[in-house]
Amino acid sequence: MADFIFWMIWALVVASAALVAFGNNLIHSVFALMGTFLGVAGIYIFLNADFLAVTQIVVYVGGILVLLVFGIMLTNQISTAQISQSSVQKGLGLLVVLGVLTIILTSVLPHDWVGSITPMAFSETVEGIGRLLFTDYLILFEIASVLLLGALIGAATLARKEL
Repeated sequence: MADFIFWMIWALVVASAALVAFGNNLIHSVFALMGTFLGVAGIYIFLNADFLAVTQIVVYVGGILVLLVFGIMLTNQISTAQISQSSVQKGLGLLVVLGVLTIILTSVLPHDWVGSITPMAFSETVEGIGRLLFTDYLILFEIASVLLLGALIGAATLARKEL
């Protein structure tokens, strides 16, 4: 059952990434990007990287994706915007993709990828990172949060229409 769920998540990532790359509507592409981000978080869960999965959801889905939606919504004349798919270099791009795929498959397939039998406990990774963030790196963490708050206020000020 775990293999089936993994392949379903993999199919979600590939399908939604294809929708992002080949979509003609910006809003549809952003929502397909959300599927890609959530699928990558699911793959992190299968890799026992629980902190990375939560960070993927919080940072990319909760931050970057919301920023993209705000950027699209604040743009004037977004209802008439269409993405052009007319490129004269599709053949060259296809050759590059096939070349990279060949390199990846020839380096991955010959190996026996047996993972660790014992998974890490949830508290080992999160507790260690939390202890470091709130002891050794507390000042840097707070400086980064104030910097991000300033960037958010600046972006809202720039996007605001003059009255």
